[in-house]
Amino acid sequence: MSHDELRVHLLHILDNARLMTLLQPVLDLANGRVMGYEALSRGPSNSPLHAPQAMFRVAEQHGLLTALDWACVHTSLRTFAQLKLPGRLFVNLSPGSLLDATFAPEAVLAALSDVGLSSSQVVIEITENATALDYAFLRKAVAGLRAIGIEVAMDDLGEGFSSLRLWSELKPAFVKIDKHFIAGIHQDPHKIQFVRSIRMLAEGAHSCVIAEGVENPSELAVLKDLGIRYAQGYLIGRPSPVPIRLLSREVEACLQSGIVSVFPMLQARDGLHVSADRLVVSAPSVNPHTPSEEVLELMMQYPELHAVAVVDNEIPVGIIHRPALLDRFIGLYGRELHGRKPCCDMMDTDPLIVDKATRMTELSELVVKKGKAAFTQGFIITTEGHYLGLGSGFDLMREVTEMQIVAARYANPLSGLPGNVPIQEHLERLLVNEQTFVTAYFDLDQFKPYNDVYGFRRGDDIIQLLARILRDSCNPELDFVGHIGGDDFVVLFQSLDWEIRCYGMLARFDRECRALFNPEHVEAGGYRSEDRRGVMAFHALVTLSIGAVLVDPSNYHHYQEVARAASEAKRMAKRIDGSSLFIDQRRMPFGRRLVTETPAAETSMTSEELTSA
Repeated sequence: MSHDELRVHLLHILDNARLMTLLQPVLDLANGRVMGYEALSRGPSNSPLHAPQAMFRVAEQHGLLTALDWACVHTSLRTFAQLKLPGRLFVNLSPGSLLDATFAPEAVLAALSDVGLSSSQVVIEITENATALDYAFLRKAVAGLRAIGIEVAMDDLGEGFSSLRLWSELKPAFVKIDKHFIAGIHQDPHKIQFVRSIRMLAEGAHSCVIAEGVENPSELAVLKDLGIRYAQGYLIGRPSPVPIRLLSREVEACLQSGIVSVFPMLQARDGLHVSADRLVVSAPSVNPHTPSEEVLELMMQYPELHAVAVVDNEIPVGIIHRPALLDRFIGLYGRELHGRKPCCDMMDTDPLIVDKATRMTELSELVVKKGKAAFTQGFIITTEGHYLGLGSGFDLMREVTEMQIVAARYANPLSGLPGNVPIQEHLERLLVNEQTFVTAYFDLDQFKPYNDVYGFRRGDDIIQLLARILRDSCNPELDFVGHIGGDDFVVLFQSLDWEIRCYGMLARFDRECRALFNPEHVEAGGYRSEDRRGVMAFHALVTLSIGAVLVDPSNYHHYQEVARAASEAKRMAKRIDGSSLFIDQRRMPFGRRLVTETPAAETSMTSEELTSA
């Protein structure tokens, strides 16, 4: 269809008020009620301009965008008033239309009065769709709306190139996060970090955040745990001529649930993603024609310099290492022989040169490939090809070692599971939310003798086997699996069937770990090796002990209390022969204790007893 024909279609829609308004609910996560509705305009169902993208594109091409915006606002206000819907109405408006005289405050008030709505019931949602915005005029227009009691919202934060600038300039009451950052947020640590940062910015700017595009309960649960106040999307309610007023049972159940979301681990916290600019040491350089004796004097002046870069028009062409330079000048006639010669005669013409953005992991590999000289004598760091400074192998080694230690606190390098810091963070979130949960401490029995007999590499195989079993056996959206270190693991269970899962882990471990023993050791049930006193003794095969504590918020308030109780339960489990689960229920209210056949305060069972039962 030609441009002119589409223009005729649009004019027909505008002249005959043939627009249709769909309304989509916006949910208040704090009280579980619908706080308002967003108006979404459509063309007639039998028109080539039914889709909003096509309709607004044609309007913009023919200079009719403001007329279309005004028609959409009128239809939206009339529809909302006729349906007598609760809460606020969010109506979309382009920045260009907002600046047009058509949308002067008095004209908006008149339109509201015509349908019997007050200004406090309406929020103007500004869509950032222009590359050049006149912020001064926009601020004035928004101030005019606020003066008559109309708040503004900013749409699709994160989509437009200037959205943060627009937020800063207009200071909207509501900020909508684009659906791209919400889709799959329960599986994407980067999206969680983005939304968390936006929430913090919003708090400082006195704005409320609305998350768009929520399509499943897992996304909604994460948003609730992140402290996001409002949300909209297909899960809550689809756009409809007659939208929902009450929430579905699924949404209500999600909001009322005490479950604390298990956030995916942010791998980027691994310090090895830091770049080489952290290693830059500002150091003087020389040009290729500088006399060698001047370089020697520079070395004497700066005794901490391990090398001097040779730079020609800001581009490094070589490096002079301190040992090589001093070797030339040692001796009776060293200065006379080499002092006046250009330093390029004694420079290393093939130094290791890296950009400051080079990742530490990549830099480490380059240094190893380059050889001993690059490590002991250093390398040159540049920015966009220009000399920036020097780096040393010692500093690289120290930095990488420190980052590995820090990284291990977040993710254990052997298992890839979250380390001590994320474990503590999630446990404290459970306590703060007053959620009843189970802390299960996993530990391998007879593990040291196994390492002594089979070696540490095979020992790592058993640890990785246990990590795999824990991952496979837990619900990733309810249960947090962490690796404390060595052969110690922890699971923070919210699954109601956690006990069945634990017994399943014990049985699977006993079954699968047999492949990691020699057949004769399996047949004998163990092997002989030195004990901790250096005496030869018989040791049984490696087994698994689980100490479980049912954590009730009325009895446990701090991370340390839970950790002590779990350690004690693990110690009790290790007293039982074979793979076993020990459950400490002593501090649980009577109504929440596990149902057992005896009134004992603790229960325990081995994997063999479970199988026979």
